[in-house]
Amino acid sequence: MIHLSTSLGYYKRPEVQEAIVAHASGKEVAARFNEQFGKRPDVLQYAGDVLDFAKRGATSFHCSEELWGNPLQLKPLMGRKELDELRTGWDLVLDVDCKFLEYSKLAADLIVKALRHKSIKSISVKFSGNHGFHIGVPFEAFPREINGVDIRLLFPDAAKRVALYVQEKIATNLAAAILELEGGLFNNIAAKTGVDVTAISMKNEMGKALLNVKPFLVIDTLLISSRHMYRMPYSLHEKSGLVSVPLPLDGILSFSRDSAVPERVMVSEIKFLDRDKAVVGEASGLFFGAFEATAKSPVFEAEEKEYEVPAEAVPEKFFPPCIQKLLLGVKDGRKRALFILLNFFASCGWSYEAIGARLVEWNKKNPEPLHPTYFLGQIRYHKQHVKKILPPSCNNPAYYQDLRVKCPEEFCRFKNPVFYARRKSGK
Repeated sequence: MIHLSTSLGYYKRPEVQEAIVAHASGKEVAARFNEQFGKRPDVLQYAGDVLDFAKRGATSFHCSEELWGNPLQLKPLMGRKELDELRTGWDLVLDVDCKFLEYSKLAADLIVKALRHKSIKSISVKFSGNHGFHIGVPFEAFPREINGVDIRLLFPDAAKRVALYVQEKIATNLAAAILELEGGLFNNIAAKTGVDVTAISMKNEMGKALLNVKPFLVIDTLLISSRHMYRMPYSLHEKSGLVSVPLPLDGILSFSRDSAVPERVMVSEIKFLDRDKAVVGEASGLFFGAFEATAKSPVFEAEEKEYEVPAEAVPEKFFPPCIQKLLLGVKDGRKRALFILLNFFASCGWSYEAIGARLVEWNKKNPEPLHPTYFLGQIRYHKQHVKKILPPSCNNPAYYQDLRVKCPEEFCRFKNPVFYARRKSGK
């Protein structure tokens, strides 16, 4: 938790105010007050707005990956068509996060090299403020369309495809770099990441031990669906007390958390998502490569087919391990977890009254519970507007795998967690 004297002292700096407001142009903004966010939608138009928020107790500032004609026209539960009409573009923000900062450094550096290999010049990077890094490419560098579709309309699908593509591109080199750093000792990696050694060690056809980084290092778009936000550059981080500071591309591996202490941070000419450096279409190779590589990948949302719900609700004792783990609460990916659980419970024949009660209990177990307005709104919207469809399939990498709850292949052979529950319960 950040004390008012600390945040106010930092956000009083004119250069910090100006840097934050400059980044907020065209984006939806939300101020955070230690444990909870302020009202949405909101915007930052003047440097003094930052100080006004700080005086009211704001500890950090967050903004949308999407660019809007008028962010203040946004409202809860807007449909895809309404959002598409308001959206003028979106930036690519890849999030690299691991409990051990040195591993995040290696991943972020490899991502930058992979993007450079695709001839992208307008790459930017910043420290997330805690354990990771954000790598950005501005909308101005994107191709204007993909497969005949305006790229403005391809959010978040295109961002997810790029994240998966980049993750696969660097996987082998990242595993090798981490193993080299640890002298080939898997136990060291397990100890630093808090993941069981059996989950990170696998063998190739020749019996050689290989490192699986996916259980402990996430590379995501941060914004798995519309209106998700990321911490703005030069914003404080509530848990670490450090600043989310932009870095030179060649400064990732040498970065020290000490340089992100508020008193030491100097606002520089380095910008996160520098639009002035972008050239239209320079990221075409990245996007076309990602779409080609993921053409046969499973869909990123729920299974889009109607489903016959059982007459009687499936008892919780028959739920698969992945769902049981989600119900214990999640630190990251709460909205994705809610999306999975809503569709899972509904597909298992639970009434919305029962779903609401169980998910209220689940939300309390999250280290940072979802805001009640969002949480209850999603349940209400699902009840009123969503047809009965299955949750994402088990092999969908954007959900169970990224949330680190995926069942081992040798344990579960079902294509969807609902099928497991119904088979075990006999319903």
